[in-house]
Amino acid sequence: MNVVVMGAQWGDEGKGKIVDYLAEEAKYVCRFAGGANAGHTIVVDGKKYALHQVPSGILYPEKQVFLGSGMVIDPEALFAELQMLSDNGIQWEGRVFISDRAHIVLPGYREMDRQRDAARKRPIGTTGRGIGTTYSQKSERDGIRLADLDWSERMDDLDQADKDFLAPYMERLLAMRVDIAAKMWEIRSENILFEGAQGAMLDLDSGTYPFVSSGASCSAGASTGAGIGPRAIDKIYGVFKAYQTRVGNGPMPTEFNADTESELCDYVRRTGNEFGVTTGRARRCGYLDLVALRYACHVNSIDSLVLTHLDVYDDMDEIEACVAYEIDGTLVTDFPASIPLLNRAKPVLERFQGWKQPLKETTSYAKLPKNAKKYIEFIEAFTETDVGIVSVGAERSQRFAR
Repeated sequence: MNVVVMGAQWGDEGKGKIVDYLAEEAKYVCRFAGGANAGHTIVVDGKKYALHQVPSGILYPEKQVFLGSGMVIDPEALFAELQMLSDNGIQWEGRVFISDRAHIVLPGYREMDRQRDAARKRPIGTTGRGIGTTYSQKSERDGIRLADLDWSERMDDLDQADKDFLAPYMERLLAMRVDIAAKMWEIRSENILFEGAQGAMLDLDSGTYPFVSSGASCSAGASTGAGIGPRAIDKIYGVFKAYQTRVGNGPMPTEFNADTESELCDYVRRTGNEFGVTTGRARRCGYLDLVALRYACHVNSIDSLVLTHLDVYDDMDEIEACVAYEIDGTLVTDFPASIPLLNRAKPVLERFQGWKQPLKETTSYAKLPKNAKKYIEFIEAFTETDVGIVSVGAERSQRFAR
């Protein structure tokens, strides 16, 4: 069975933990998009693992993991991450493979990323990791793939600084390469889990362009980025938080008002630990945007939603979620493509009674408080998509299926 796990918001939804959970039933895990700009956090027995390029399933000793064709690989960051795993007793050798069609992030791309964003009239808020530039080089047909590292004529095109950067990584990278299309066909009868990066609203085509990531963070990216056909995908999970966050610039209609809701914002940010795994910068926070979530479900054919961070609302007397936008005096219930319209959108909020009890020890949906169930059931009805998994804490064990 081929299962896709993708973000259903603007990233940082808790995908890493959910991939780690679902990986228990999978034999292989393949990351299909993004690069070192992603940050997937997993907590096992109180120990935190921050993964950026290596698929989250690596923490299971018997799993093989793949960095797919849709990824852009930063060798320096990758081997630092692998060293971190080794230092923590995770034996990864012989279990991590890289698609020979994946592109390589060169050191000059990072500075190009920062310079390009600084020169924009409306900066995107890039992480400066060279991700956007690598994807740009890829689309312009000037990039370097893993398969090109032993193509001497192509390597001669690089400047000396890039050659010097790659030199200590060449043999190790080539030893990990795999023809991922052939491999996916070979293991097609096995359980394969496909892990996305960022989120649906940051997808290059269906997100809030131009304030998006450069890769395919949509469900279809699992096909293009992992070497399988779209009909081979059996199930798509969309992960979302009980509220909304965003990193970087771009529209966010439900963002908490800095003047009147700063206390609520600080509470959610502090309780939910809303600081970037990769950058450490504070995330923008706001009410759950059900208009955007329903849009993400529709354009990605999400079969089942995964709700995370529900416990962040444990102490709240009342919870609010956005069910429509008011734009220039008009009620809007579909997610607009227009950035000016989204910037003028004011959230129309629905109120829910809080449950006022801790959820971290909850082990089943049946044991959730009545008001927590009402909140979930409203989300399901609004998005027309079932919530199949609920997470109530950072630990691997703090989640349950419906």
